[in-house]
Amino acid sequence: MRGYLATFVVLAGLGGVGYWYLKSPRGPRVTYRTSEITRGDVQSVVSATGTIEPEDLVDVGVQVAGRVHELGRDPGDPMKSVDYGTRVAEGTVLAKIDDAMYESQVQQARAAVQRARADAEQQRIKLEQMEREWNRAQNFRKTLSISEADADLAKANWQMAQATVGVAEAGLEQAKASLHQAEINLGYTTIRSPVNGVIIDRRVNVGQTVVASFNAPSLFLIAKDLRRLQVWASVNEADIGQIHPGQPVKFTVDAQAGEVFRGVVAQIRLNATMTQNVVTYTVVVSTDNLDGKLLPYLTANLQFERATQSDVLLAPNIALRWQPRRTEGGKGAGGTKFDSGGGKKPKGPGDPTLGKVWVRDGDGVRPIDVTVGLTDGVVSEVSGEGIVEGLELIVGDVVNETGGQTSPFAPKMTPGGTPTGGSGGGRGGGGKTP
Repeated sequence: MRGYLATFVVLAGLGGVGYWYLKSPRGPRVTYRTSEITRGDVQSVVSATGTIEPEDLVDVGVQVAGRVHELGRDPGDPMKSVDYGTRVAEGTVLAKIDDAMYESQVQQARAAVQRARADAEQQRIKLEQMEREWNRAQNFRKTLSISEADADLAKANWQMAQATVGVAEAGLEQAKASLHQAEINLGYTTIRSPVNGVIIDRRVNVGQTVVASFNAPSLFLIAKDLRRLQVWASVNEADIGQIHPGQPVKFTVDAQAGEVFRGVVAQIRLNATMTQNVVTYTVVVSTDNLDGKLLPYLTANLQFERATQSDVLLAPNIALRWQPRRTEGGKGAGGTKFDSGGGKKPKGPGDPTLGKVWVRDGDGVRPIDVTVGLTDGVVSEVSGEGIVEGLELIVGDVVNETGGQTSPFAPKMTPGGTPTGGSGGGRGGGGKTP
């Protein structure tokens, strides 16, 4: 008898649970995430990436061919050779090329000068002799002691001697020029720094043979002054119209995490480049580096400052993008009707100054038209009727498809719509959950 009674109680309980489950509403229940309107400052920027470059680079090359005999001495430590990072002064010896061949050419040119000088002296002596003979011929011609033909011959010899002296003197000047050239080439075997600066790159080693050609081989790269640097930023063609010389810029580098550096736009280069159908322009930003924290060729993340607004109402951009879910019959998720909004009509397609945010209205939601101002990509300046500090805007939602009443046998849900002990997702961003 007790067994029948227990069975009856169990069946009655199961029947009651089933009746309750079938009669309970099963429409979707929505949990909204919200975020408040705040008051603060917002700055509109154009973002770009770039590379830090020395403001003035000098590429030291070589004008003669030969084997590198030795490197110059470090001015700060004569026991060391010049190397990467060495500070050099103008005239500091950077390297020496084997000068044996060029020394020989100088000696040959000096001998050629001596020979040309001797030839010129010899021709001057002959000129003096021809001049005396011409003078005697003129005297003899007056007394008819020589024929007219002999007089003409004496004059011709004198004139030829004058021309020969001119040729010899020109040969002497040519020999001197050759000597000067040989001495210059000999001087080129000693590579000296043309400026005060820091060696950024050393591209030659002792024993290496360099060959002068149409493009002089580069041996050293010297930064003239690392206290002034430039950032070469690549700016998209869609943003280049918002950049102008003198515009303030702030940037960061990974090597100095958490520190913000500042500069100004110095130049917009017009030789644009195209990569994968994207046109970019190089914008040069000048910045000070008095503390030496910035190093050449670091990657910089730049923000070109367009405009700033202070003490304005700010709404998260995700609230401006959020839209309520719609179901059949024009109802929102959860079975509650919502006002689709009327208000302002856009002035044109995609007017960026007009937007809409959504707030809770009982069990549903309603829109508020807003005017959108500056944005930094995270928050935007907003204004409009009903827009006040502290107003909670909807930024996301989570729909529980089982409705407000669930089976006692179903897993329990967290406020965010995630089953207990599992993981789930929602739509929209983070924020307060009512």
